[in-house]
Amino acid sequence: MIEKFYTGYYNSPLGLIKVVTDEAYVLRVDFVSQKDDREEENLLVCEAISQLDEYFKGKRKEFDLRLFFKGTEFQKRVWEELMKVGYGKVISYSELAGRIGRKDATRAVANAVGKNPIAIIVPCHRVIKADGKLGGYSAGAHKKIWLLEHEGAKLLQKP
Repeated sequence: MIEKFYTGYYNSPLGLIKVVTDEAYVLRVDFVSQKDDREEENLLVCEAISQLDEYFKGKRKEFDLRLFFKGTEFQKRVWEELMKVGYGKVISYSELAGRIGRKDATRAVANAVGKNPIAIIVPCHRVIKADGKLGGYSAGAHKKIWLLEHEGAKLLQKP
């Protein structure tokens, strides 16, 4: 059976965001530099874009979308735990490792966070270093800072 994918784009205050779904689940949300040739929306793409718009306008603090994670079992555990980090809150990589019962796996957790396929909705931007420094963000530190400030998160240090 051939799986059909749908794609739409949202012009956020931080740049273009690409949303990819199948019939039932959001599969990817990524910052991109330009649209590609394959733009075909379905109701789920439109709903995801609508919820992203509400988030950026300050009207939404939680997303209500069905997500499908494609990754290792370890990555999925990390991403599912990320979903529990509340709007405007931050957590350290080591604290996140502890929450999944793997205190010894801070680096592996950081690696999984960096491979999050569903940006913003799975809030990897809410993870910082234990010393309060920002840590990485695949879309760029300026976007991570913007997202955290948008949510009112208290940052100890900026880069």
